[in-house]
Amino acid sequence: MIRKLKSGEYRLYSRKVDPKTHKRKNLGTFSSRDAAERHEREVQYFKRQ
Repeated sequence: MIRKLKSGEYRLYSRKVDPKTHKRKNLGTFSSRDAAERHEREVQYFKRQ
């Protein structure tokens, strides 16, 4: 899940909510949406190893 921040950067959050904190985990902040989408694909790839 990618959200745009007020600073203009894009942050990648986990798809599921963390049961302890009831929030999504921050998986990184990127300067462009393209970079965030690229990293999301990498995360999904390694989750399925």
